[in-house]
Amino acid sequence: MRGLAQTLAQAGVVRAADLSAALAAVGDGPELPQHLVASHILTERQVAEAVSMHTGAPFVDLANAILDPDVIAMVPSALCRRYQLLPIERSRRGLGVAMLDPTDIIAIDDVSSVTDLQVRPLVVAADALRQAFDRYLRSDEELSDLSEQLGEAASGDMVSFTESLDDQDADAPIIRFVNLLITQAINDRASDIHIEPGERQLTVRFRIDGVLHEMQRADRGIQDGVISRLKIMSAIDIAERRRPQDGRISVTHEGRQIDLRVATLPTVWGEKIVMRILDNSGQAMSMGDLRFSTVNEQRFRESITRPHGMVLVTGPTGSGKSTTLYTALRTVANPAINVITVEDPVEYRIAGINQVQVNQRAGMTFQAALRSILRSDPDVVLVGEIRDQETATISIEASLTGHLVLSTLHTNDAPSALTRLTELGCEPFLVGTALTAVVAQRLARRLCQNCRVPFTEPSEVLTSLRFPHDPQDVPQLYKANGCPACSGTGYRGRVALHEVMTVTEEMEQLVVTHATGTDMRQLALQQGMVGLREDGWSKVALGLTTIEEVLRVSV
Repeated sequence: MRGLAQTLAQAGVVRAADLSAALAAVGDGPELPQHLVASHILTERQVAEAVSMHTGAPFVDLANAILDPDVIAMVPSALCRRYQLLPIERSRRGLGVAMLDPTDIIAIDDVSSVTDLQVRPLVVAADALRQAFDRYLRSDEELSDLSEQLGEAASGDMVSFTESLDDQDADAPIIRFVNLLITQAINDRASDIHIEPGERQLTVRFRIDGVLHEMQRADRGIQDGVISRLKIMSAIDIAERRRPQDGRISVTHEGRQIDLRVATLPTVWGEKIVMRILDNSGQAMSMGDLRFSTVNEQRFRESITRPHGMVLVTGPTGSGKSTTLYTALRTVANPAINVITVEDPVEYRIAGINQVQVNQRAGMTFQAALRSILRSDPDVVLVGEIRDQETATISIEASLTGHLVLSTLHTNDAPSALTRLTELGCEPFLVGTALTAVVAQRLARRLCQNCRVPFTEPSEVLTSLRFPHDPQDVPQLYKANGCPACSGTGYRGRVALHEVMTVTEEMEQLVVTHATGTDMRQLALQQGMVGLREDGWSKVALGLTTIEEVLRVSV
């Protein structure tokens, strides 16, 4: 769309110096609006309003609009995503279509030919259009149709993978099915995709905000084709079906690079595949995004800014341990220090940090990598996970010889990390000396801010739950309701619950004397540690989550 710069100048929404710099960088073409938004000179809405003024097409605000699914269904979702448009208004002979570029004649002609209606272009902000896509453009029906077709044909055609998930039309049915499956999972903000073979059906489940949801049931006849397709994409042995395998897929979705970590598991009805979705664009989190309480954040910052020592993050699989560690790395990393990580696998790639991938076949184990890393003059070392005695011992030795070591461990709470390390075979006096702090965390579903409903829980109930409150002044809490923005669940996103334990001299003495985890926990609480449940209650009081969620993820 050319000539937009003059409209922006006339509207006075951008400074002449900023506009001149943008024109010098990208010119007065289609890249100009994206450049101005990326440079934080204009918002998406300001760009859309300028486009509306420039073209004469009306501007529509989709941020809080409730749209008719029947109208949206008039145009195939693949077409909507390809041209970045959405039908929103239907009249007798016309169709109002929200677009980023209302001058795109090819898009208008294609929509007109599909619907046999006269298209009336409307202008919409790019961020509002993306949100509308997430809410309304689901691929469930198309997936069902494809699975039926594939089941009838028992098609297993294998064609090379198209790197863009949006480019589906020319693909074979099995490829379109897999691409749509991945696309739908990304749009639903899923963290994992489970493809589970059964006696008669292939079941697909998405883990969204920590909870599994069944999304699709397909004919068992397509099982081999889908699994083979995913194995080819992830570059793992398609002929090996008797042992577990790991692989990785990189895809492009709406201009974003997204990685999927693939794991196969042989079952009685065939191979199960689990794909962990790793969205690199969404991982540039700051310490504030982790939602630590003031006390916990202070403790955590003090431990990771020390020149040496060992900081552990504990919790079950999928509790956000890696996200916390990467955020800590970004907090401490700077050009003056050498940061090296050893991971299995490398989940998120970070610029300026040396990341080492564990490779068991090549002999690059955690232990071997750690030995080499310590000869590479590191200041900060991140160990993906402590699984055995040797890894634990080398990590402890590294922390005692002037390095800051960050790692993860699977324990139920923070004090249990000390007993876990001694159980692995580490010397108790070394564990007590090396450890600086332990962070235990869980993820609870975050209340949808658009539809949460205030309510008052009876004081007796709060007392029974040990929820801190004044019986004479019961606090206002919130509960889940459900709206289109959260797909009717009442929750959107997750919030972390933390307990941060610092290792004091008294705690060291308990470790050396082989004290129980209960004794260590009592001492930690006496020294000011806030438990997971108590941290959860503070987040309930802030309206971030619900009592039910805290009870679900913590004890």
